[in-house]
Amino acid sequence: MQKKKQFSKVFALAGHRISKIIGWGIGITVIGLASHVSTTHAAQIPTPPGWVLQWSDNFDGPAGTLPSSKLWRFDIGHSYPNGPVDWGTSETESFTDDPSNIHLDGQGHLLIIPQRDASGQWTSARIESVQDNFMAPDGGMLRIEARIQMPNVNGPQALGYWPAFWALGSNYRTDMSWPHAGEFDIMESVNGLDSVWGILHCGINPGGPCAEPQGIGSRVPCPHEACTGAFHTYTFEWNRSVTPERMRWFVDGVQINQVTENQLSPSVWHDLTTQRGYFVLLDVAMGGGFSFVMAGWRPTPTPTTEPGHAMVVDYVAVWTRAGTGKKVPAEPEMTANGTKGSSSSAPR
Repeated sequence: MQKKKQFSKVFALAGHRISKIIGWGIGITVIGLASHVSTTHAAQIPTPPGWVLQWSDNFDGPAGTLPSSKLWRFDIGHSYPNGPVDWGTSETESFTDDPSNIHLDGQGHLLIIPQRDASGQWTSARIESVQDNFMAPDGGMLRIEARIQMPNVNGPQALGYWPAFWALGSNYRTDMSWPHAGEFDIMESVNGLDSVWGILHCGINPGGPCAEPQGIGSRVPCPHEACTGAFHTYTFEWNRSVTPERMRWFVDGVQINQVTENQLSPSVWHDLTTQRGYFVLLDVAMGGGFSFVMAGWRPTPTPTTEPGHAMVVDYVAVWTRAGTGKKVPAEPEMTANGTKGSSSSAPR
């Protein structure tokens, strides 16, 4: 999707995956050469108590095959038809559905693998869920989750890598209205940094209720182990059973961000939470304004950037929990920085 990111507020540049203005700013590698650190077989998708599984993929299938076309659709090339070039972000890769860029590993994982050909051109992959009506039921809850290992590469070799797991409002598929469509960046990182961003985008750009283009979000290190060195579970929870309603982001069960209903106007919250469903996306972009700024205003990828490092996805799942018909007061939650209340004010 296109994104617009200004050069201001660099630490907030988590990258809404939709509109980024440049002013902030075919792969041939053999499949077997992709960097893939995990030898662990896929875990069963764990359904939390009280939740009902609505949609999932644990990427079972023969090695070298593509993910299910019943569940996923591919984004191809440098833009949507009639959309902004380079996905509106100035990222450099061309997305493909070639197995050199995306395939199952035969052990219950999906691999998305940026590659560079002999002429220096980058390719990668991005997929969207076919289903686009994921939303919290009235008085209930929605949970979107994936277990992911970011590309296991750091330092100069990682410059330009931009992995992401996110959700976008379904109306974007027809009118490409961003950020009005709504976007939840559940996991986003860049350049091999030991950081993860969780962000909400909404309203209008620039400015608006979600302070676009940066959105309302936070940046934190991954708990316990480095973001790029291990699998982590990234979760987005949308709760319409409490007062005020809220959205929360988690890494390995640790809350990293929260946005509550009373942070936005009633009309904006109503539009964001009742007027559309959402679809899920997975991708690894290369380069773009976010990477440029976080690399110290240097163009990326560079000649030292290494191709072939995979984002490894164990599972993706969507659950809902039915409402009880009676909302309860929301209790303050511990945030990633150890304080009570919304972590949207955490350092970015």
